Parts: sequence; C-alpha cells; structure tokens
Amino acid sequence: MKPPRVLALAQLMNSIGDGAYYVTSALYFARTVGLTPAQIGFGLTLGWVVGSVVGVPLGNLADRRGARGTAVLLALATAIAVASFLFVRSFPLFAVAAVLYASCQCGLLAARQALLAGLVEQVRRTEVRAFLQSTTNAGLAVGAALGGLALQSDTREAYLAIFVMDAVSFLTAALVLSRLPVVAPAKAKPGEPRLAVLHDRPYAVVTMINAVMLFYMPLISLVIPLWIVQQTQAPTWTVSALLVLNTLSVVAFQVRVARRVRGLRSASRVVRHAGLVMFSACAVFALSAIGSSAWTAGLILLAAAGLQVLGEMMLASGAWEISFELAPADKQGQYQGFFGTGQAIARMLGPLVLTTLLLGWGAPGWLLLGVLFAAAGIAMGPAVRWAERTRAQSDRPAAVSPQ
Repeated sequence: MKPPRVLALAQLMNSIGDGAYYVTSALYFARTVGLTPAQIGFGLTLGWVVGSVVGVPLGNLADRRGARGTAVLLALATAIAVASFLFVRSFPLFAVAAVLYASCQCGLLAARQALLAGLVEQVRRTEVRAFLQSTTNAGLAVGAALGGLALQSDTREAYLAIFVMDAVSFLTAALVLSRLPVVAPAKAKPGEPRLAVLHDRPYAVVTMINAVMLFYMPLISLVIPLWIVQQTQAPTWTVSALLVLNTLSVVAFQVRVARRVRGLRSASRVVRHAGLVMFSACAVFALSAIGSSAWTAGLILLAAAGLQVLGEMMLASGAWEISFELAPADKQGQYQGFFGTGQAIARMLGPLVLTTLLLGWGAPGWLLLGVLFAAAGIAMGPAVRWAERTRAQSDRPAAVSPQ
C-alpha cells in the first residue's frame, strides 16, 4: 500500500474514535465524573495551552529521531492518555489527563505532517493533505454517529465504551503507521538553535494570520448552533443540517479545491479569496436573523453555511501549501508543530471572542468578523512574500572577503 493510503488509513482509524469522543466527553465528565462546566472548560483550555507549547519540541523530536518512530510512540501515548480518562474521579486528575491528551495530540499532528513531507513529493503534498482531511471528516462523521448511540443510552457503561473505543483507535493507528517506510532523521547543523522556528519571525506572522482565520472552527461547533436557536426563526434541526453539509462538503470537495494550489503564489491567492468568501458568509449569516419565517431563515442559513465551508476548504488548501513550502526540509516537524498552534489559539480564544461578538452584538458583530477574515486573508500575501525574501537571503552564499 502506498504511503498516502497508509496515512489515510491511520487517520481514519483514530478520527472515528475522536468523533465519538468529541460528542460524548463533555457529558461524561459532567454526569459521570461530576465536574462543573467551568472545571471542564478550564481543564481543556489548560490542556490545549500546554499542548500548543510542547507540540514544537515534539515536532523537533520527529525531525531529529525519525518521524515514523515518533508518530508511532505519540499514537501509543495518546491511547494511554485517552484510557487515563477512565480513572479520572477528580478535577486535578482530569486536568493532568487533559494536558497529557492535548500534548500527545499536538505532537502527533506535527509528526504526521513531518511524515507526509518526508514520504510524498513536494508537488503533491497539499493534494495528499487534502485527501487526509477528507478522510478525517468521514471518520469523524462515523464516530459522531457512534457517539450518538452512547448519548441515547446515557449510561456510564456506554460512555466508558466510547473511551475504550477511542483508545483502541489510536492503538490501531500506531500499528498502521508502523507499516510506513522509515524517514531518515535530519542532523542539526552546527551553531543553529535547536528550535529554529522560534527565531523565524515571518513564519510566526504567517501562523498568527492563519490562527485568526481558524476562528471559523468554534464558529461551526459552538456559535452558529447558539445563533440559530437564540436569534433566528429556523427550526432546531437546522443545526444538524449545517453540520452534515459541512462534513459532507469537505469529504466530497476538499481534494478538488486543493488541486488549484500549486506553489506559494497560488496558495496566497487562494487564502485571500478564502477571506473574501468568509466575509460573504458572515454577511449572509447576519441576514438570517431578519427572516420572519422558519423556511426563509433556514434557506439563508444553508446559503451562508455553503459559503462558509467553501472558504474553509480554500483556507485549508492554501495554508497547507504555505506551511510546507516555507518550512526548511530538515525541520518540517518543528515548523508544523508551530503552525499547528493556530488551531490551539482558535480553540482557546474563539469561543469567548465569538460568543461576545456575535451573540452580544448581532448583525454588526457578524460584519466585523467578516472584515477580520477578509483583512487576514489579504494580509497573508505580503507575509508570505516577506518569508520568501528572508529565505532567499539566508540561502545566498556569503561574500568572500579579500585576502
């Protein structure tokens, strides 16, 4: 089996477990463990804060010790982290388990990206990454359906079975990843810093711009459902309809969208267009509160969600290309680990910012968010060109001093 298919199979295995975990974990921690919503939120936030920090050195470990071995070990460690939730009976233990889980997940993402960069030729990386993303969404959908069965049962045993299934899914992913070819570790160059990405200011700016645009993530999972219920006349089942539309669209069209990206110029252009599409989506979402009938509001929401998922797929395709192309070949792990902090930032800050902006301000808040998306998309091009210039200067041979 070719490496992209092996990577996709591993991604499918653990995304099924993750889908079930995401659907059921909050209720398990609240009803079975007895944690308060504030404790759950703080523990998960703490986990992703620590995970975003340790993802960079774990990515560097993949560069220096081998991406395949590191990915296998982190998949095994994630399985242990998930299994540890079975023994959580207090908030301190929950916080420790959450930190372990998020740290392993962030490191595993970086190691997998390094594996992809080492096993797939440069011109196909973004397309293969899109294939993996569509596979992930398919697995999440299947897992969410299985999690729904546990929610319907609403018993301690059903929730525990989901955690066991998630742990087994990561064990299976580790086994699948071990079948990949070995990616030779890169040797550190004399005199260079261990974590060179922390000294790369242009790459940091690119990462932060991407983090701003990733605020669409809590938009889908948290804010839009609340907006539909509190601010529109649309029926409550519209929440499920929009989530299904998003998932199926990524599964069906992400690879096609990614094929439009060939190099940094096209990637910057696609990200700029993604920002404008997201602006349009926000404007249409704002209109959904005006509709006086359920059908009108529902149709407006479907149109807005269609624009949103198109912008999401365009952003992902451009961002993947940029993150790979701007990373040195021998430092893909640590660079991908750093780029992945954008997701952690969106998960940490997005819920607070977006609920305040959209549920508090209404239509003006939607328009302001749209302007933010558009501005970030436009800013990506200059930031990428700055990064390109710094790399061209560093690659330029030093002048020989006269004797």
